[in-house]
Amino acid sequence: MAGSADFDLYRPSEEHDMLRDAVRSLVEAKIAPFAAAVDEEARFPQEALDALVANDLHAVHVPEEYGGAGADALATVIVIEEVARACVSSSLIPAVNKLGSLPVILSGSEELKKKYLAPLAKGDAMFSYCLSEPEAGSDAAGMKTKAVRDGDHWILNGVKRWITNAGVSEYYTVMAVTDPEKRSKGISAFVVEKSDPGVSFGAPEKKLGIKGSPTREVYFDNVRIPADRMIGEEGTGFATAMKTLDHTRITIAAQALGVAQGALDYAKGYVQERKQFGKPIGDFQGIQFMLADMAMKIAAARALTYQAAAASERGDSDLTFQGAAAKCFASDVAMEVTTDAVQLLGGYGYTRDYPVERMMRDAKITQIYEGTNQVQRIVMARNLP
Repeated sequence: MAGSADFDLYRPSEEHDMLRDAVRSLVEAKIAPFAAAVDEEARFPQEALDALVANDLHAVHVPEEYGGAGADALATVIVIEEVARACVSSSLIPAVNKLGSLPVILSGSEELKKKYLAPLAKGDAMFSYCLSEPEAGSDAAGMKTKAVRDGDHWILNGVKRWITNAGVSEYYTVMAVTDPEKRSKGISAFVVEKSDPGVSFGAPEKKLGIKGSPTREVYFDNVRIPADRMIGEEGTGFATAMKTLDHTRITIAAQALGVAQGALDYAKGYVQERKQFGKPIGDFQGIQFMLADMAMKIAAARALTYQAAAASERGDSDLTFQGAAAKCFASDVAMEVTTDAVQLLGGYGYTRDYPVERMMRDAKITQIYEGTNQVQRIVMARNLP
């Protein structure tokens, strides 16, 4: 017989539970009160950034040797999930800080890690990730941004599109073509700083949801950077980009999980208060079944997401499948659950006086970014366990 310790197999540790409680308290006090205004005004959630930085929750994944908290992948998921439960825009702060900096963590030189991870850990800078382009979305290897060697510098020219937190972040991981003959094997990764001459930004996109997280084009016009800002070897940028997504798709699953849980929690409270036909609508079986299905699907999404986070932490060989599966399943669940929450609130759910319509709009993006769910299914099919 296996020892009793095996019963902890599918249970987060006590430390993870304590982290969740701490993040939830912080979010309810410092982030949730501003969520509606952030959406309404389409403004960056500065209150959330300040609160997360003050509590060292803005980039928990940064290893301790660079001044970070050294949190594991599950702890990172819990932070993002709890922030997204109240405000998906704000959850993009810890999520994109991981996305932007993970290439440096995975493939960067020791010098790059010291130079860029320390300010990120301190909260002095945020990190964004520049992969997509106007003509290279799902087919990211078709990118046109170029980097040309010039002595001990590289000169970058091109445009990146759909860049989360562009203009707010100080640092950008940029994928660029260094050898056009080699397609994906001719792509290299670089760190570009917002202050580098020739870097500029387009107008913020006007979006359906996550309105508090700026999404802009980033332009590189003869941006000259030192050669030591290349992340890893020349030609390895695309491989690093894909390896990064294996880990960070789980953070999108965490966002989806959070917004779904937030919508269920709100709807659950509402149906106990709202009376029709002389009793709370939560007493009707049709409503109870909807809530049961919502809770069941969230529980399944959480199990898959936490399992993928554990695989990310261990570096399992099936991580590509697990990350894609968690992101795809959790985001489909988020869209379904938030839509059902709007239905449960009836006419009120359709108004901005209640948070579920915002949650429904915010949930949609989780099915699209870091690879559409159609692309996730291609990834899963190619990596069947």
